[in-house]
Amino acid sequence: MIKFPLLVVSILIWLLKPTQAFPGPGTGCKDGLQYTSGNICCLNCPAGTRMTSPCTRFGSQGTCEECDDGTFTGHSNDLSHCLKCMKCPSDKEIVRPCTHTQDAECQCKSGRFCAPDQPCEVCKKCSRCKNDEEIARNCTSTNNTVCKKVQPMSGSASAEASVIVTLIVPLIAALIIGAIIFAVWRRRKTTDSQGNPANRLKPGEDNGDNCPTEIKSCSNLNLPRQLEDVEFPKLVPVNGDESLRKCFEYFDDLDFNQHKRFFRHLGIVDNVIKSKEQLPYEDRIHDLLTVWVEKEGREASLNNLLKALLDLNQRRTAETVKEKAIHNGHYDVQY
Repeated sequence: MIKFPLLVVSILIWLLKPTQAFPGPGTGCKDGLQYTSGNICCLNCPAGTRMTSPCTRFGSQGTCEECDDGTFTGHSNDLSHCLKCMKCPSDKEIVRPCTHTQDAECQCKSGRFCAPDQPCEVCKKCSRCKNDEEIARNCTSTNNTVCKKVQPMSGSASAEASVIVTLIVPLIAALIIGAIIFAVWRRRKTTDSQGNPANRLKPGEDNGDNCPTEIKSCSNLNLPRQLEDVEFPKLVPVNGDESLRKCFEYFDDLDFNQHKRFFRHLGIVDNVIKSKEQLPYEDRIHDLLTVWVEKEGREASLNNLLKALLDLNQRRTAETVKEKAIHNGHYDVQY
């Protein structure tokens, strides 16, 4: 009589024993497809959404909500917050916009590159081939310029080039001599015209061209002024600080022997300048200009950089930077 209840109890324990169809807490959930919530497995939320509340029934899906604009989830997940989309830095451009299911993709802008097998904090400027080299492969966003030595010309090509040089050089020399003779003749004619009393104006007379009576001759008013006498215009950025940073590459034309004096004039200490010497020249200029902008803050402007060049008698470089900044639409002239 006692053994029968024990047998019934044993059968009931065996029937109630957990099986694989009803896993215990934290076991049996499929990795990458399900997540554990208490004692049950819930299905992940699909890509592009996030989990706002877990499921309440085994094998079902909880409440999922679509990611907000500017955020994403690239795979099924149980995240409570979507991931923020990446923003391209100033030296890169976006090639694939961010969506709810994929992050944005950036690449180096034209003229710069970043090798895929190296950390890409800052895009490097593409190299230029030397005078005795030619481009074998153009620079891309992931590869630097590849140069190769210029092959010497064959005997026939060299002979043809020699003949061309023999013909062109005398012609160029003749044109230069002719230009000098014409310039001397025109200057002498102008001087003779100014020295002729018949060409001078009497006080109160007008020469018909609104020439001031204090000037005896207006024949030179239309001549171009010397470059050194032209007043440098004030430039206005089109896009704030971004316009200034886009002009950094134009300072690569700065004379290599003058760049230390230039940055000392801008207030950059020698220790900082020396710390950049291991970089290629173009990257060195870019990094030192970045240091200067961070030091100056809101006071940093392209006009200050151009003034520093003028103070160091580097007017040709200043003119080149100014013209490129205006031509490429980064700055306007303030009238």
